[in-house]
Amino acid sequence: MASGHSDKAALRGEPGYVWRSGQERRLAMIRHWAALDSATILDNGCGLGQYLEKFAPFSKRRFGLEIEPDRAVKAIPTATGIAQGVGEHLPFADNSFDFVFSNEVIEHVQNDAAYASEMVRVVKPNGRILIFCPNRWYPVEQHGIYWRGRYKFGNIPLVNYLPDSLRNRLAPHVRTYTKRGLLQLFRTLPVDVVEHGRIFGGYDNIEYRLPRLGRTIKRTLYAAEKTPLSVLGLSHLLVLQKR
Repeated sequence: MASGHSDKAALRGEPGYVWRSGQERRLAMIRHWAALDSATILDNGCGLGQYLEKFAPFSKRRFGLEIEPDRAVKAIPTATGIAQGVGEHLPFADNSFDFVFSNEVIEHVQNDAAYASEMVRVVKPNGRILIFCPNRWYPVEQHGIYWRGRYKFGNIPLVNYLPDSLRNRLAPHVRTYTKRGLLQLFRTLPVDVVEHGRIFGGYDNIEYRLPRLGRTIKRTLYAAEKTPLSVLGLSHLLVLQKR
């Protein structure tokens, strides 16, 4: 992997390039928890616009925010409008959106409290915010680490089980959240928690190479989401509603 690509991966994460079953499953969760029909939608950190494109059958008013200019340009065909900027300073008026979506973005921003506050500001009263973000207790850190001053891209096991002082030296470029830490971001904001859960990933690469094993892993882990083993899930699913 070229160094420039790795640097961007470290700072911003990698956007979705291919739509797979894991993304399709998340879309189903979004449809369950948010009313998309004719909604004014914001994807706060939209990457290349994959989810905005999938929201198209439900609404013509789809907007995205993306910090990386090249990604923002590529997302333009998927939306009504794309703004280039940061989630801590959304270029939208108060109470603008029926639904605000954040998919694995909050862990990368400079100030996650400001990012959370801005989403609440721009969503309408009774509108919803849905967030997917990394779970601290997933056994693998998927954003790579810094080792001896150099970034190593890839999946690194057990990093998130280290004490904060050690974990944050290895992965200073990305946060990961406990349930308590995630909810703390919204504690003083005018929102109610509609749903919180932890979900496992799509494991599409495993299923592609070893279909029977991949399907077995997915069935087992998706069933585990309804048990205490969900604490080991890949990501938090948090749904909020503005008062």
